[in-house]
Amino acid sequence: MSDFIQLITTVAIAFFITIVLGPITIPLLRRLKVGQSIRAEGPKSHLSKSGTPTMGGLIMIVAILITTLTSGRLNRDSYIIIFSTLGFGLIGFIDDFVKVVLKRNLGLKAYQKLIGQITIAVLIAVYQSRISVFETQILVPFVNTYLDLGILYVPFIAFVVVATTNSVNLTDGLDGLASGVTLIVASFFSLVAINWGYPSIAVVSAALTGACLGFLRFNAYPAKVFMGDTGSMALGGAIAAMAILMNLTLLIPIVGGIYFAETLSVIIQVISFKLTGKRVFKMSPLHHHFELVGWKETKIVVVFWSITLVLCVIGLYALR
Repeated sequence: MSDFIQLITTVAIAFFITIVLGPITIPLLRRLKVGQSIRAEGPKSHLSKSGTPTMGGLIMIVAILITTLTSGRLNRDSYIIIFSTLGFGLIGFIDDFVKVVLKRNLGLKAYQKLIGQITIAVLIAVYQSRISVFETQILVPFVNTYLDLGILYVPFIAFVVVATTNSVNLTDGLDGLASGVTLIVASFFSLVAINWGYPSIAVVSAALTGACLGFLRFNAYPAKVFMGDTGSMALGGAIAAMAILMNLTLLIPIVGGIYFAETLSVIIQVISFKLTGKRVFKMSPLHHHFELVGWKETKIVVVFWSITLVLCVIGLYALR
């Protein structure tokens, strides 16, 4: 019971820090003119969002760091998750800086982001392959057996880390969507970690849960601040690291099904257009398709949150 109390306390602390930092950080971002640029080819309803402060992910990152570092539950796993969160968050920060400060709307070039992402991902994969008691084996959900990937382990894990991080980034396209989905996914990993004997990972995931919950106060529709790539990349890095350190790599596409669907919609759209000249979706990522179909932004967000909740319940069943 004491572990669950600490979990709840950790969520509350991260939530409180985020709530306090929001009113301090958002006006500062506004004064610095760190406003979001809206792509002309995006949904017309988003044009009203232009100028909304971005890079708000810094609020969550600070809350997670303070909460985790003062928890008294630090170990190597904690530092790896922090490394992943900060590393990917830094890449996102540089990308945001280039876009909103240097006024280069596309940000970093794709290859520049990939170099940084792959470097961090490979380091995490190598660490896990050498430190984990499972070595190069990964757990297969539902059947609860282990598959040994051997020499393919490092490239596979690195791919998962990069894919997850970019998938969370693609999900961050509506007010409260990425923060709400990640709140639910992080809660899932908190519960699994505390029940599987990973108290340090449980603390970091609980801190992420509280930070996302607090950030929703400012990011839910109508958003007063966007997390930017700074936040979405950091969240993706944190989620990927948590899953991998608990050997739950193959569970990411299940509990993070919304992330997966958003990315898949982009891949399908690009392939279809290149091969046939036709688009499968009205617009990708997937949430934009539903916008153009006529769904209200808030409806899409709530539906995607609900789907994530159901997927996390399925994830719990998969680990029985």
